[in-house]
This record gives sequence, C-alpha cells and structure tokens, in this order.
Amino acid sequence: MNIAKTFKLKPAAARRRGPGRLWVFSNELETVDTSVPPGAICGLLHPDGRPAGAGFFNPKSLISMRLLVQGALDVPEGFVKERLAAALRYREELGVDRACRLCFGESDGLPGLVVDRYGDYLVAEILSAGMELLKGEITQALTDLLRPRGLLYKNTHHFRELEGLPAYEETAFGAMPEKAEIEENGLKYLVPMAGAQKTGWYFDQRENRAAIAPFFSGRKVLDLHTYLGGFAITAARAGAAAVWAVDSSEKALECAAENARLNGAADRIIFRKEKAERLLEALESGQLPETPDFILLDPPNIVRNKKHLPQALKMFSRMAAQAVKALPKDGLLAVSTCSHHISRGAFLETLAGAAARAGRAAVVTELRGQAKDHPVLLAMPETEYLHFALLKIV
Repeated sequence: MNIAKTFKLKPAAARRRGPGRLWVFSNELETVDTSVPPGAICGLLHPDGRPAGAGFFNPKSLISMRLLVQGALDVPEGFVKERLAAALRYREELGVDRACRLCFGESDGLPGLVVDRYGDYLVAEILSAGMELLKGEITQALTDLLRPRGLLYKNTHHFRELEGLPAYEETAFGAMPEKAEIEENGLKYLVPMAGAQKTGWYFDQRENRAAIAPFFSGRKVLDLHTYLGGFAITAARAGAAAVWAVDSSEKALECAAENARLNGAADRIIFRKEKAERLLEALESGQLPETPDFILLDPPNIVRNKKHLPQALKMFSRMAAQAVKALPKDGLLAVSTCSHHISRGAFLETLAGAAARAGRAAVVTELRGQAKDHPVLLAMPETEYLHFALLKIV
C-alpha cells in the first residue's frame, strides 16, 4: 500500500519504545502534520532514519499512529482479510468460533476493529479512522470468510469521538434479526442485535462464568448488573438456593427473563429493576428482608478517560466496600472492572482498600481476566482491560 507521508520518532521516545508497541502518541513524534487526512497509512522512522513501522495516522487523535507493521514501511495488500482469517483460525483452535469475539483490534493486528460473531450473524465496531476508510474491504473479507446472513456495524462507541468519527449503526450486509441465539458453557442466550449494550454480549466473561459456577451451589446470590442474565442464570443452573438479578434497564431485564425461561431457570430467579448503588446502600444499612451470601459486582466501564481514573476508583472502592460489609462471614464477592485505564495492581489495591474500609478481611479465591478470544499483547498493557476476582470474606 502507498505511504502518504513519513514521520520520525523523537530520540527520547525511540529509547522508551520496545518491540510490540503498536501505538505512537503525538508527543512521541518530531512533527505532526495536520494536513494528512485522518486514517491515511503513513511510515514511521527511528531518529537515525531506519524504518520503525507503518500504520494509520490521525492528526486529530492523541494516538497519532496505530502501527500495522513494524521494522518496515510496506503494508501488504490484502492484510485485512489475511489477519481476519488468522483471527478465525485462533478462535477455531479455542473451540469457540461460532459465538465469540472474532477480532480484538490491536491484538489481532487490526487496530480499531472489533468483530463479534453470533452464529450466522456478525456485529462489528470500528474505533479508528484508518479502519473506517477500509470498511468496504472489511465487509468483503468478512462475507468471503464466513458467509454470514447479516453484518451490522455498531459504530456508536464514544472512542470514535477521539478519532473525529461520527456515531451510527448500519446493516452492511444481509438482514439482521432482532435477536440471535448463542450457546455458552452449555447454556443458551438470546442476544439483541441492534440497540444492545456495546456489541451485544459480554464474551469476555465466558471463562469467568464457568470458573465460578461451582461456588454458587447452595448460595443466596445477588447479581447487581445482570444485563442479559449471564451470571444469574449460571448461578441458578449451578444450584444456587436463591438468585436476585438486578439491572437499571427494563429492556435488559426483559431479555434476561426470556433467557431464564430458555434455560429452565425462570422459577429460580427474581428479576428487579433497580440501581446497584441504591441496593448496596440498602444492604449496607440492613434494610433488605434477606441477606445474600454471594454478591456479583460487575459494573459498566466507569472510566471514560485517564483523567477520570481517581474519581472512578473512589466510586468502585465505595461499591466494593458496601458489598464486603454486607456479606456474612464466609460470604463470596465476585467483582470485576472493564477499563484498560485500571491496571491489575490498581484493581487489587482498590479491593484491599475497600475491605479495610469495611473493616473486614478477605481471601482471593480466584484472580482472573478476560476470555482467551480477547488476547492480551504482552507489550501493550492496554489490551488487558478486564480484571476479575472472587473474594471470600473471613
């Protein structure tokens, strides 16, 4: 592919950067040419003129370059289809290729492209200007490789604002159903296609749901952000004595109740529309008639950008402390965060502070992350965003 322009790294930035680092920030470049169209493929040089790589350039973004290749200035023709094919092979090896995160952006060599597969239907999300310019090629590659019955672009994430891109949804190929059925860990779920949260289903929690299923047996479980019922239904089918599933979205609760019926668990789950924060306050003050001994706390991403991190961690700490305080001795708390701004260390430190704030001690029974179809690049900690812990209150 033709290179629109070549940029050079600052000496200090070149010394800091290691192999495998795919993002280049604007303050790492000697110059930023605002006349280059967002998404154009540009080259990157070391200070001594050696090729450092090539990739998407966007003068409107803090992430000025998203590298597609390293150590060279040539981006091969047909790389989109080739890398999507490699991503598919990897999911086939995992045995989850029919219902999975099929493409996870940088981790699959396609910066700013997310694709989820729901059997014969695909939902894609474009987060970079470079991928937006290649949308036609992406559509063609996905239809050639998978022959889907429908492909929906759900381009509504706030990250698009940072790239100067508008928000929209469109069906690019075929026809999308109102809901698609998937199977996960032996259970079936109906997932809304248009109008759902993010790309529909949280595949990243698949392995965490399976890992903690044995701990639900005989427990009274409160699932505070149930969404489509994944954890709640897993708990009910794993032998929980009682399950309360809470969400602030009426639409999500209707879908969750439908999924409970689909799995023969409707009579074992009580669904309730409520804000998690309000319920935690009621639990902490002992206002509820029953006390759970297993709480699931999986809030949505509360860190929109790095400057909001301290405030978000305080909010997360407060919620975790309320949950810990409300649990009886030997109670369990499954808690997670889903922002790449929160490191594993910060996650654990916040939980430790929350337990101390509640005046309780806790043991880490499980410490986990995102499912394997969301691969983590060792050189890019930003690709590790989901942290999950199962705590036992002692």
